[in-house]
Amino acid sequence: MAGTYTIGDLSRRTGVKVTTIRYYEQSGLLPEPQRAASGHRRYDNAALERLGFIRQSRLLGFEPTAIRELLELSAKPDRPCEAVDSIAKRHARDIEDRIQQLSALKAELDRVIDGCGQRKVGDCNVLQSIAGRMPDPS
Repeated sequence: MAGTYTIGDLSRRTGVKVTTIRYYEQSGLLPEPQRAASGHRRYDNAALERLGFIRQSRLLGFEPTAIRELLELSAKPDRPCEAVDSIAKRHARDIEDRIQQLSALKAELDRVIDGCGQRKVGDCNVLQSIAGRMPDPS
């Protein structure tokens, strides 16, 4: 079959692991490929492009549900892109929320580390904080 790729070829060309490609097939993000007479998966250029789109979307942090929505919208190029913008704006808000949560986590970890007196491991503020037992500050 000319112009087709094995799953290994697809993996090498996109940088997506074979197991992830199979996951994308199972979840419906990537259509089931045709099979060669040997039973091996054979992917076409459309699958290569779609997998590249999925990979880039994942690198941008989009969840599979949003990627599915974006793929459906991309199949209708004449539609207005306000739905795409809405998905991207929602994702940007989610990222901002996560940044705030991570900043709070870092501040708490910095506080615990700063309170460490370089004592014995048994007295370690970091370990006690993780275990939920902060030492008496006196």
